[in-house]
Amino acid sequence: MRKLYCKSCTGIGLALLPTAAFAVQLEELQTTINTVVLYAVLLFVIVVAVYAYFMRLRDKRRAPVGRLFGEREAIHSVGPDSSVAECVRTMTANRIGALIVMEGERLAGIFTERDALNRVLAAGLDPVSTKISAVMTKDPFCIPPGTTVAEAMELVTKRRFRHLPIVEDGKVLAVISSGDLTHWLVKDQMGEVQDLVDLAARS
Repeated sequence: MRKLYCKSCTGIGLALLPTAAFAVQLEELQTTINTVVLYAVLLFVIVVAVYAYFMRLRDKRRAPVGRLFGEREAIHSVGPDSSVAECVRTMTANRIGALIVMEGERLAGIFTERDALNRVLAAGLDPVSTKISAVMTKDPFCIPPGTTVAEAMELVTKRRFRHLPIVEDGKVLAVISSGDLTHWLVKDQMGEVQDLVDLAARS
């Protein structure tokens, strides 16, 4: 009787063994499918987020430079008889890279850090006695406020301008730099990029 019982248990065990193995394989397959689906969804979310980021960036490049005005500080200007030393002190105090030179209401020129280096220091001129009108960039290239950010970026890249006065009807509205344009383009985007990096790291 005992032998019969042992044989029965062995037979039942052998009969159940394929079913148990199949259940384990099925569970492993289900886990693999779930993992693949999870990664697919994660990849889709990242692709959509990157696409949305670049679409927003493209839209920002199409925006007129006039949108930057609200973010700019007061326009810093000097008269043509100001000394180079005085202008450099003003630029240093206000942490700016350029000053516009005004003759009354008319834009006469622009004086930049590059002018101070190339036209004053390199030329051996005395900054105290040299008037800004002698070393400024006369009649600088100006753009209207309707110029797009992309067009302004192309100008500063191809023509190596670092500062662009924005003028409308003879009136200077603002002076933007290549740094202003770059900062405006990437502003509010860095958080989104970091979120994508964190999301990818967690995966």
